Amino acid sequence: MIQKEPVVVIGAGPVGLAAAAHLAERGLEFLVLESGPGAAAAIDEWRHVTLFSPWRYDIDGAARRLLEQGDWVEPDLDALPTGGDLIDEYLAPLAKTLGDRIRYGAEVVAMTRVGYDRIRTAGRESVPFLVRLADGEEVLASAVIDAAGTWRRPNVLGASGIPARGEDDVADAISHALPDVFEHDRERFVGRRTAVVGAGHSAATTLLELGELAEHEPGTEVVWVVRGTDQARTYGGGEADELPARGALGARLKRLVQSGRVELVSSFRTESMARTADGRVALMAGDRQVVVDTVVKSTGFRPDHDMVSELRLDLDPILGSTRALAPLIDPNQHSCGTVPPHGVDELAHPEPGYYAVGAKSYGRAPTFLLATGYEQARSVVAALAGDWDAARDVQLNLPETGVCSSNLAYGDSADEAAGGCCGPAPVSVEAPVGRGLATGISGGLLTVVEAKPNTQSGCCN
Repeated sequence: MIQKEPVVVIGAGPVGLAAAAHLAERGLEFLVLESGPGAAAAIDEWRHVTLFSPWRYDIDGAARRLLEQGDWVEPDLDALPTGGDLIDEYLAPLAKTLGDRIRYGAEVVAMTRVGYDRIRTAGRESVPFLVRLADGEEVLASAVIDAAGTWRRPNVLGASGIPARGEDDVADAISHALPDVFEHDRERFVGRRTAVVGAGHSAATTLLELGELAEHEPGTEVVWVVRGTDQARTYGGGEADELPARGALGARLKRLVQSGRVELVSSFRTESMARTADGRVALMAGDRQVVVDTVVKSTGFRPDHDMVSELRLDLDPILGSTRALAPLIDPNQHSCGTVPPHGVDELAHPEPGYYAVGAKSYGRAPTFLLATGYEQARSVVAALAGDWDAARDVQLNLPETGVCSSNLAYGDSADEAAGGCCGPAPVSVEAPVGRGLATGISGGLLTVVEAKPNTQSGCCN
């Protein structure tokens, strides 16, 4: 690759910094643009959460080689890091090594080709990318690796993909995913009734924390609101999961629901939200409603394609990933451990030189793992360096989840209601009209051994 301008990497999270490490190793000029004040600013918002994959799956190979040139001490590869550990013991030292090739407070708001809108074709590949920042500055790039992630773009609570009626009017009662239940956000939940909406690992993490809080704080109530009828995907593969912490996460949540300490409201598709006379919030679906003090929005995330709307993208109409990648990551068919190897060819768009990697590359599919993003970054950088043999030699060894991968993402079929091959579904609780659910907490049926049972996947395992 003959460079006149640097490769621009958007985002200084784990995958963005992995791409930077590979670019440095390949001797390519690059610039990392990070909107936050430091490395992995999004992860810093959930630094209290423990990842369910140990360090051995969380460190990129090129990043390790770069760090080993200094005085970095590798963590115990079998230990489970928190988000804070990931930053403090790995990403911050890596960012320090990369030095002034990372710019903080540099939010990208738009991207195009110099002098070219999306329509114009002749000579398009020969001109650089133009990357515009929020402060009006413009940066030229020979190629763009977009590792911006999806954390800033949470999905809505409305079950139809658009905000529920009244959702914006009760925004002050809605918490972001993965709140710090035990410390920073504790007062928001103690002695109050909380609904966690969503069926992924983020929801499971928060439910376990709230379940423990409810055990020790009288008046604290927890409701789990889901669209599906069978929570087999959330409960996971148990002992069949090659990541024990991930398997234990679902197993403990299942016990918590069966004990009655967390009330499960299934087949609930939120249509509208409104304040009640006493100042609480009602989630409504037809003639059913759930009344709570706080709603935790654990409904997943979606990518921001607005800033690249002048580039030529080939997006899958369902997931928002590339069209080639979509069938490999479809959550209706795959769990995070069954995604096949993929690299530069599956990530390529009709716009040469632009690649989305990491969580953003998956669009709205929730099956992303760090190890997948690291291999994406390695493959893309090898291609930019002209080493197509290495770029296409994609290898990915992911730990199996032990979860069935057939039609479990939304849990709507009659077969799934019976549990299928992933075990029986728990008994759900129907919400009566006009009031919140009864607590139904039965003491002594669940023992929480760990002090803070919080384990997360989302964008980072």
